[in-house]
Amino acid sequence: MVESKCVVWITGLSAAGKTTLGEALVDKIKEYSVPVVFLDGDSLRKALGELSTHSREDRLRLASTYSRFCKYLADQNILVVIATVALFSEIHSWNRNNLSNYLEVFLDVPLDELKRRDPKGLYKKFQTGQLKNMAGLDLDVDFPNSPHLHFKYEQRLSPSEMAEIIIQHMKSKSYLI
Repeated sequence: MVESKCVVWITGLSAAGKTTLGEALVDKIKEYSVPVVFLDGDSLRKALGELSTHSREDRLRLASTYSRFCKYLADQNILVVIATVALFSEIHSWNRNNLSNYLEVFLDVPLDELKRRDPKGLYKKFQTGQLKNMAGLDLDVDFPNSPHLHFKYEQRLSPSEMAEIIIQHMKSKSYLI
């Protein structure tokens, strides 16, 4: 049996830059002529159906679906880049135990900066009481204990620079072959 392709799991709170980094990374991976698919949490949620609630249980169930779908694609020899909040220790653990070539990337951005960015207006909606169960605010999350790559906001790296670091890490693990 052929070994599975890599799954790059980009995680962080809303507005951390996951989608932007994922798109930059996919562009760089395409330079290697490797079959790659980009899965964005917002797009996946729309494709798979909205959550009935945004409770921890519903979010965990959806994140579990993402993990299994990533495994399915990786087992088909497709490199997967996924950008999703999915900050649950159960998911991180499942991914490490079930995805043979798993690369966890954590975007660590301070809450003040996330609120400043707020491209979807989610933090503002939370602040005005229009939104509940916001990950990292009134919904507890589990930040990764030991991500393979941990990008801190203070590093001030561009998405392109982070993508290049990820590429170098993938090369060192033979994930691009």
